[in-house]
Amino acid sequence: MQPLTLRAKNLPQPQSGQKNYECVVRVRGRQQRVPAIRFNSSSVQCQNASYSYEGDEHGDTELDFSVVWDGGFPIDQPATFRALLYKCWAQRPSCGLCLKADPRFNCGWCISEHRCQLRAHCPAPKTNWMHPSQKGARCSHPRIAQIHPLRGPKEGGTRVTIVGENLGLSSREVGVRVAGVRCNPIPAEYVSAERIVCEMEESLVPSPLPGPAELCVGDCSADFRTQSEQLYSFVTPTFDGVSPHRGPASGGTRLTLSGSSLDAGSRVTVTVRDGECHFVRRDAEAIVCISPVSTLGPSQAPVTLAIDRANLSSPGVFYTYTQDPTVTRLEPTWSIINGSTAITVSGTHLLTVQEPRVRAKYRGIETTNTCQVINDTAMLCKAPGIFLGRPQLQAQGEHPDEFGFLLDHVQTARSLNRSSFTYYPDPSFEPLGPSGVLDVKPGSHVVLKGKNLIPAAAGSSRLNYTVLIGGQPCALTVSDTQLLCDSPSQTGRQPVMVLVGGLEFWLGTLHITAERALTLPAMVGLAAGGGLLLLAITAVLVAYKRKTRDADRTLKRLQLQMDNLESRVALECKEAFAELQTDINELTNHMDGVQIPFLDYRTYAVRVLFPGIEAHPVLKELDTPPNVEKALRLFGQLLHSRAFVLTFIHTLEAQSSFSMRDRGTVASLTMVALQSRLDYATGLLKQLLADLIEKNLESKNHPKLLLRRTESVAEKMLTNWFTFLLYKFLKECAGEPLFLLYCAIKQQMEKGPIDAITGEARYSLSEDKLIRQQIEYKTLILNCVNPDNENSPEIPVKALNCDTITQVKEKILDAVYKNVPYSQRPRAVDMDLEWRQGRIARVVLQDEDITTKIEGDWKRLNTLMHYQVSDRSVVALVPKQTSSYNIPASASISRTSISRYDSSFRYTGSPDSLRSRAPMITPDLESGVKVWHLVKNHDHGDQKEGDRGSKMVSEIYLTRLLATKGTLQKFVDDLFETLFSTVHRGSALPLAIKYMFDFLDEQADRHSIHDTDVRHTWKSNCLPLRFWVNVIKNPQFVFDIHKGSITDACLSVVAQTFMDSCSTSEHRLGKDSPSNKLLYAKDIPSYKSWVERYYADIAKLPAISDQDMNAYLAEQSRLHAVDFNMLSALSEIYSYVSKYSEELIGALEQDEQARRQRLAYKVEQLINAMSIES
Repeated sequence: MQPLTLRAKNLPQPQSGQKNYECVVRVRGRQQRVPAIRFNSSSVQCQNASYSYEGDEHGDTELDFSVVWDGGFPIDQPATFRALLYKCWAQRPSCGLCLKADPRFNCGWCISEHRCQLRAHCPAPKTNWMHPSQKGARCSHPRIAQIHPLRGPKEGGTRVTIVGENLGLSSREVGVRVAGVRCNPIPAEYVSAERIVCEMEESLVPSPLPGPAELCVGDCSADFRTQSEQLYSFVTPTFDGVSPHRGPASGGTRLTLSGSSLDAGSRVTVTVRDGECHFVRRDAEAIVCISPVSTLGPSQAPVTLAIDRANLSSPGVFYTYTQDPTVTRLEPTWSIINGSTAITVSGTHLLTVQEPRVRAKYRGIETTNTCQVINDTAMLCKAPGIFLGRPQLQAQGEHPDEFGFLLDHVQTARSLNRSSFTYYPDPSFEPLGPSGVLDVKPGSHVVLKGKNLIPAAAGSSRLNYTVLIGGQPCALTVSDTQLLCDSPSQTGRQPVMVLVGGLEFWLGTLHITAERALTLPAMVGLAAGGGLLLLAITAVLVAYKRKTRDADRTLKRLQLQMDNLESRVALECKEAFAELQTDINELTNHMDGVQIPFLDYRTYAVRVLFPGIEAHPVLKELDTPPNVEKALRLFGQLLHSRAFVLTFIHTLEAQSSFSMRDRGTVASLTMVALQSRLDYATGLLKQLLADLIEKNLESKNHPKLLLRRTESVAEKMLTNWFTFLLYKFLKECAGEPLFLLYCAIKQQMEKGPIDAITGEARYSLSEDKLIRQQIEYKTLILNCVNPDNENSPEIPVKALNCDTITQVKEKILDAVYKNVPYSQRPRAVDMDLEWRQGRIARVVLQDEDITTKIEGDWKRLNTLMHYQVSDRSVVALVPKQTSSYNIPASASISRTSISRYDSSFRYTGSPDSLRSRAPMITPDLESGVKVWHLVKNHDHGDQKEGDRGSKMVSEIYLTRLLATKGTLQKFVDDLFETLFSTVHRGSALPLAIKYMFDFLDEQADRHSIHDTDVRHTWKSNCLPLRFWVNVIKNPQFVFDIHKGSITDACLSVVAQTFMDSCSTSEHRLGKDSPSNKLLYAKDIPSYKSWVERYYADIAKLPAISDQDMNAYLAEQSRLHAVDFNMLSALSEIYSYVSKYSEELIGALEQDEQARRQRLAYKVEQLINAMSIES
């Protein structure tokens, strides 16, 4: 190798005693030193040397090159200072690869030796050595090793890749034909000498045959021409189906097109309508791609396929875009840090998702876990874990930054409300003793101690623990700090492992040792001692028995009675427990497919604003003379004067004769009259509330009493304001859980006996409406003839053999007209119940007829048991008719009595008529007969001695309250969760709630009220207690339904629980507390936390500007502008103007703003105009 000369700067001259310069070369870890000569301060030369590296795996390799002087002092050099060592023949076995080597190497092809060499190493280089710089240099004997693809459409466009050697040095000098069809090289994808990519032209032959790829370099002489061994074929791809055939409109579904020859060609494009399906993979029979988003939403879309220039379609193949899946509910809404706990997810259209996953993001780290779809509305997921990034999580839990679901490409489900899911600390356990070994006896319980075993989460869901002792699970009892495991059956040393939420805890080893048998002397001693003791006891008993023989007989008799009572109590408790376990699933299944009969806006508003008045004047056209109509329109203009309305309301409230009923009426009429100007009405309401707050604080009343009761027009107007603005929220969100709760209560009550007279029931949430004795009954299935078409299949109806005939008619009407609003159904009083026995025999069943049983002065209503109606009997409802069989003929029961009883009996379902537990006694004036159904009035003076003794202790039956509460718990939780959530069931928080809560906070700030309990109470009195409690107790305000007395009593218990949940005061409970308070005592703290979170979440929401709120109010006014008759409302309000005209005019004359607007004069004009007409 020639000497290497290096340029440098400031090279020092070695002094006496110093070593000269050296070049240090490192080749693949091997170091070599070469002497160097310094010419001057800017030049140094490494002397002749030979450098090499082993093997031909690399054509070139880098040298780590440096210069040192005096043995070990390196000369500074650039970091990129490198030398390159190469071998021409290494990795260049062919001519083409040799000629494309780096020009700096100056390698060429030695023809005679068939080897890549430097010119100096090739014999006769002038004729025998070829270099790319020579004119016309090209390699002979090209060779094709492989072509791909081997199939394509005859329409062309397929990009064929040819791999081989000596395939030319430039794409311009290469010509290609494939199976006889020209293929045009693509320069951008050409790799010199190694690879050619060309695009096929269309084959003009109808049925072209397979053929090889032919290639020429330059001319097509024998040395420069070759063809492939592989053959290229023309095929016709087809597809005939797509799977799955439907998926979400947001796309992301993995589609599989099935057909033939689908792996042909080089490029494939699947199009669904106008969107490209993202390609994944393909083979001869299938193409897999990811569906795009639908630009037209849910709809049917055609599927087309393009393979190179072949465009394919299949007329019968369509893909259906469906509604995007949604997630509406999680149960439970919590997990532990490690995740992997079960979550039941409710939603819609879930079957359209192929691989759903649940995701959580916390501190920038995203984790996911799997889900399994059960049906279209439910799936089961394993919660994802999170990485804390800090030592320990607080016991109250932590919300992830994001929590949601990966449902293909549906974006709305990726992130739910941040506060909708909570992570609690992982449970932990202590080892079994210091050494990890615990000695126990067979039959003894094993206590495993730990922390965070029951997360501080709301609801009834708990972690699912499995304890394995020697691989065998044991029955568990779980508390917050320990697991109590039933006694293990094994013996010896057994490992203990706890499994929970994907976590495994090895706690140590149980050493289970059997007790040793007693020794023979010990057994003899015990036997002797026991025998002596037995003899002593026997002697004492014999002596005592003679004196206590009579007392013993009495004791046995009492013991027998106590045993009998205990067994009956045990049976009742067992029945209550069984009911709780079996009724929940059955009740939930009955809720499916129920349609919600919402009232229209007018009816709903009138029922809330004017309770008890169905045909209110504001719903009717007012027949008035033109002059009166003109005067009323002038009065309407007065109502749009802020000064007039405020003075009018304050003046009325100052009058002692202005009753509470009048205040509510004026508030409702005013809101109706201002329906078309809700923005103006809202401003009035805010001013009235501000005045009320000012008055409350000036009178030194406790601030928490504000808005507690409806004692002012402003408070009733606030209720009406929410009534108007929350109707949409009721229909879209809150109405469904409220209606399901009503249906659940009604169905659960009707599963057991209900006394038609007292309204008491076997199943109840209210102690006052609980039947406190054992009622024997049996469930019957009645086959009811379809009243609309007697030839259609009979309708099965569940009834009880202890039901009265009217109760049976009501149940039949509920079953036959299940999805018909109550107001559009026939009434039970207008129908007769026929029991059809064969084709001809028909008996009309009635509550009272000539067969009614009378004992003394008690008459019992007829039931199915009375008529001996059997299971699967055929019955029919027919219009009311008269039958000689049914008319009482006895002198002791008159027609007047029956008609009077019939009238009173029809109203036994109304809430107002059955508030008391006492029976509704309706004695016949002629005979003094009293009516009863299941229970008599036991306080009556002629009650026989001993009847009371046939009952158990009445409090025993209170266990039924718990069974009923457990059955209805899910529906109560769903309702409360909906009402106490800012984002639920896909519906955003109504603007009115945020706007009014912000107003109350502003008023608190203005008056320097910083007590959080006061602010909490104001908001609770404003919305939950003022609006929601009214709706919960009276669902008939929202739905077209009938509310019976037992349903009313149960809803009152739920409403009271709702009120207690919104309270900030602590309720001290004891054994004398009301049962409805005790019933939900454990649930109320959880509900209170929901309320606090709800208020906090609302406070965090961005404030609503007055401009946005006014736009929203204007839209609401427009939607309901013609729902009420404004003239009728104005006429009703005017009656109060007329009644208090003197006081009103005097107040207007004293108000400065009213004087400027001459309002007193305008009122006098109005009164004169109305007086002249009257």
